[in-house]
Amino acid sequence: MGRYHAAKLAARSDCKLAAVVDLDHARAEALAAKHGCPSFADYKAVFGIADAAVISVPTERHHEVASACLEAGLHVLVEKPIAVDLREAESLIRLSKKKGVILQVGHVERHNAAFRALAGRMQRPLFIDAERLSGFKQRGADVDVVLDLMIHDLDLSLALAKGEVADVSACGFRVLTRDIDIANARIEFADGCVASLSASRVSQAPVRKLRVFQTDVYVSADLQTGKLRYVKQTGGAIEELEENHAGGDALAAQVEAFVTSISGKIPANVDGEGGRKALALALEVGRLVRERLKRFG
Repeated sequence: MGRYHAAKLAARSDCKLAAVVDLDHARAEALAAKHGCPSFADYKAVFGIADAAVISVPTERHHEVASACLEAGLHVLVEKPIAVDLREAESLIRLSKKKGVILQVGHVERHNAAFRALAGRMQRPLFIDAERLSGFKQRGADVDVVLDLMIHDLDLSLALAKGEVADVSACGFRVLTRDIDIANARIEFADGCVASLSASRVSQAPVRKLRVFQTDVYVSADLQTGKLRYVKQTGGAIEELEENHAGGDALAAQVEAFVTSISGKIPANVDGEGGRKALALALEVGRLVRERLKRFG
């Protein structure tokens, strides 16, 4: 992911890519040469030459690297999940507040053009149905499918629902790894909204579907193609409307939000607290799945 972030930042006119860092310095050099910036093998080398950092490292190192960058006074965009546990997440939130710097979490689907269009029409969702399927990739396998894939839809559900989480139930299975590869979760919110979420990283074809129902409209979104379909009743007749939000660049929009938030124009789209809430829900889903696996194998 780091190379994609670097490309988006390098393409902007309102900021400058200060450096590329990778433990594999040869890889860092190749990417830095492409974008005309220095390269380092140690992230601490950017302290003093950068104002902000995008952290795209394995999840278990998020806290270490993000803490050091925040302590050095850098604004931070850290990939999701924010950290491995709530203690680490809360530590990062406290540190960002203490230093007065931005802490943004890379829940990139919040910047998906189709999702933003859908969210703009939802006043009080009653039912959220999400399906996120992917073929197996070694990248992301350092965490289970809940923290790798489902956390996107957990975050979107938290953004859409108006109430607090009231109840969670979940099941899941191991397939190709020793951790959870398929999971299904049912989230009930205090205002009556219910979310049913499915995620798999052992599927043949990628799927990113989101359906949202409220009393006056049903919206179906393909977050991969950008297609939206609205269904509602007008004058006793069923009316359908389709929209196409294809061609959007969610990662570029996320980077823009980060740069803009640093300038003080808008708050971070998903701040540390937003990242913590998504992580808390994902960890609870993972806990419930593992408890069930212990009972049924």
